[in-house]
Parts: sequence; structure tokens; C-alpha cells
Amino acid sequence: MSWQPCPDAQSNAAAPTGAVDVVILPRAHDVGGFDVRRALPSARRRMVGPFIFLDQMGPTELLVGHGLDVRPHPHIGLATITYLFDGAITHRDSLGTEIVIRPGEVNWMTAGRGIAHSERSPADQRTGGGRLFGMQSWVALPTAAEETDASFVHYGTAALPEIDADGAKVRLVAGSFLGAASPVATASELVYADIALAAGQRLPIAPEHEERALYIVSGRIAIAGEGYDAGALLVLRPGETAVVAAEADARLLLVGGTAFPEPRYIWWNFVSSSKERIEQAKADWQAGRFDRVLDETEFIPLPDG
Repeated sequence: MSWQPCPDAQSNAAAPTGAVDVVILPRAHDVGGFDVRRALPSARRRMVGPFIFLDQMGPTELLVGHGLDVRPHPHIGLATITYLFDGAITHRDSLGTEIVIRPGEVNWMTAGRGIAHSERSPADQRTGGGRLFGMQSWVALPTAAEETDASFVHYGTAALPEIDADGAKVRLVAGSFLGAASPVATASELVYADIALAAGQRLPIAPEHEERALYIVSGRIAIAGEGYDAGALLVLRPGETAVVAAEADARLLLVGGTAFPEPRYIWWNFVSSSKERIEQAKADWQAGRFDRVLDETEFIPLPDG
């Protein structure tokens, strides 16, 4: 398997203008009956600030008796963020954590030197059906924090700041934005904000952070007169304010932060500043040296290559 990021997401053929530097249009993939769109890493952009992985899950209708079943798998060198718009997921990990995450809540799992976890639909979603729609992100850890102890923290909806920005509704998932700060503990400076705009509303995105990108979850927006539809990741030009105008009711995610001074390598579920460390993680998973996930007997084998 290549050390380069998989080129699932492609840049738009049209040249971006104004405050938009790169436009990435993720390809849709079917993963176990679920539509997944991967915006990062892409062929043209590996990271935005510390964000090295950005996936949209769904929206998918769950059939009665079926659900999400991501078997136990390992991570190193990163923190994972699960954030749902609809549905629920049961998280279990090798620290002994078991918790159901629901819309508006945050699961922040720091892998550090190593953790394993699973993600499955809870019983009520299997028996009654329902929808699943959300985002999964990976934030690379600074070099000094890559070998930190693994940890898991769950934040309820009431813990996350809500901002009224001239009518735009902003839920600050992590980091800082518009003078507010999220209580979610991070290892580096970043922003992760859930933004709702009604048709006709405008919101300036000032260059508060070195690198920024907007992911359009739903609706349609325009920046400098150029229109963009749901599913696009717009990487903004450093140092420039992007004025977002909603052409229809829209939901956006703003992600970004300070760029790392050294590169990050990504292979399967492992992220590190060292290729040798990733080779060690591969060997550890293959040999069963990761701690086991609570109440789980299955696991995802190490990929070939």
C-alpha cells in the first residue's frame, strides 16, 4: 500500500477564484452499504491545518435488522472526531469505553501510541431502522504528542458553545472561532465549527487560522460570485477573508488550524511523522499486541501491501 494519500477526492476542473484556493470534489464509495465521501486526504491537498482525514458518512437509511458494523481496528498518532447530524453510533475501545454518540455530541478519541476501537449501530437503530448521517475526521498530533497515552472523552451538546453571528448559527465543535472557545481539549491550535446559514444570509470567514477549509454538508453557497454545491471541500486562501453567501439554506463545516512544520505519513489507520513508527504499528497489530476492544471478538486484519 502506498505511503501517499489515496486519491479519492479530486480537485475541480474549473480554476477557483477569489478567496477559494482549491476545490475538492470527493468521490462517493459504498462501504458496507453506506455511502462515504472522502474529502481528505486528496490528490492535491493532504492536510488542512492538523486535519488529515475528512469523511462524510451517509445520509443513509438503515433497514430494519441492519446497521453499521465497523469491526475493531487500530490507530496511532492522531485523534479521531465523530460528529453526527442524524442517527447514533455505539463506540467501544481498548480503554474499556462504551458509549452511544448522538447528533450534536462529540466523541474525541486520542490514539497517541495506540488504541483500538469499533463503531456499530446501537440496538434501537437495528430493530427500528432509521438514518445515519455524520462526519468522521482525523486530526494529526504534534510530534511531541504522537506517543502520548491513549484517551477518550465524550462531550454532550450542552457543552459546545453556540454563536449567533449576524443570524448565522454556529456550533463550535472544537478550537476557537469568532471569539469563542470550545471546551474540547486539543493538542494543537485548530477550528472545527458547524455553521447553519438560511438562504440569503452571509458570513465572513476571517483568517483567524493559518489554514482553513469549508465543507458543504447541504445546500448551496457562493463565494465571490462563484457557486458551490453540497459535497465540495473549499480550501481557502491563507490570509484572505472569504464572504460566504447562502444561495439556499446551507450547512457547512469549517475546519483548519496551524500547519505542521514537518510532514505526516498515513498508511491505513496509522498517522505518524515517522515511516518506521508506522511499520512498528503494522507489526504490532499483525502480532496482536494492541489491547483488545471491550466485548469484541472480531477485528479487521492488517491490509496486504
